[in-house]
Amino acid sequence: MSFIKLIAKNPFRNRSRLALAVIGIAIGIATIVALGMVTEGLKLSVEEQLKTGGADLVVMKNTTSESASGSYSINDKRVGEISKMDGVKQAAGVYTSSRAVDGNQLGLAGISSKDLNMLGAKMLQGSAYSDDKNEIIMGKLAAEKLKKKVGDTVTFNGNKYTITGIFETGNKELDSIGSLSLKKLQTMDENEGKVDMIYVKINNGADLKTVSQSVEKAYPGELTTIASLEDFQKADDSLQMVETASMAISLLAIIIGGIGIINTMIMSVFERTREIGVLKAVGWKSRRILTMILGESILLTILAGIVGIVIGVIGIEVIINLSETPLSLVFTPALALKALGIAVIVGIIGGLYPAIRASRLPPTEALRYE
Repeated sequence: MSFIKLIAKNPFRNRSRLALAVIGIAIGIATIVALGMVTEGLKLSVEEQLKTGGADLVVMKNTTSESASGSYSINDKRVGEISKMDGVKQAAGVYTSSRAVDGNQLGLAGISSKDLNMLGAKMLQGSAYSDDKNEIIMGKLAAEKLKKKVGDTVTFNGNKYTITGIFETGNKELDSIGSLSLKKLQTMDENEGKVDMIYVKINNGADLKTVSQSVEKAYPGELTTIASLEDFQKADDSLQMVETASMAISLLAIIIGGIGIINTMIMSVFERTREIGVLKAVGWKSRRILTMILGESILLTILAGIVGIVIGVIGIEVIINLSETPLSLVFTPALALKALGIAVIVGIIGGLYPAIRASRLPPTEALRYE
């Protein structure tokens, strides 16, 4: 048997211990993969929203400023004021809410019908709503979920709303909501005069950075502008919190996995003391023994990494589907490499001490061991 085949065969001698070690490490790797897919999905969703329709930038409440209040709402007078700024072609206020619609929770976006172009809503059926009527348009996914079509009605807040159109944006989150008159949704929530964000389209030839800076200078400490995914990550802490949690779990996985591997490999070395003595007696050098034990440890963690990736992908897909959350999950080669990289690090850290211990066993003492 060759040296490589020997390394590949040894971890499978005690399959019960192997299974427990693999499962222990795989759970940590699965968590890393699941969180990574959610984070990448959130990034993709935000990026799609930033690229949606005619909006070149999004204005939001500056919640990082010391002078900012705890509310995320913006006075909708700012919409008209921003629309009159140099370089601004169009500004649209958007107010969001969530309601129980025919027994299902549905996200709602309030926006003036003349500003629907800012959402990038392409009408598949029917037409836009009238701002002064109880009318609503549904995203394609929302209509499929509620089993509704143009002409049907939905009931929420004690009123019936007629579906005048079905739209599609290509964004899973936006296609899972309904959109209606801004004023009606504000009144429904008793939040008149407030919007959650302002979509802004700039004039041809205008400089995006200049317009963004003009808005922030006009409302220092009150508003912030988002023109790219990087801006969003700077302005909003939610993605950073998820990424921080992912890093913390990665570190925890390394520590816990490392301890598990140390225990598994020490037991393996303990049980194979006489075998190691024989190998040394027939001429194996300490370096070769060390390489064998370390190789077994890395092989075990790579196997656990692959299992963890599969569990993570399947597990988070099932959870998202069961919760019916309109969130896109993104699995990238970089995420897979990160998971396997962490598995290899765990293998090296966990296998190093047992490998050194095995390589230093005196042949005579090892051969005497029973």
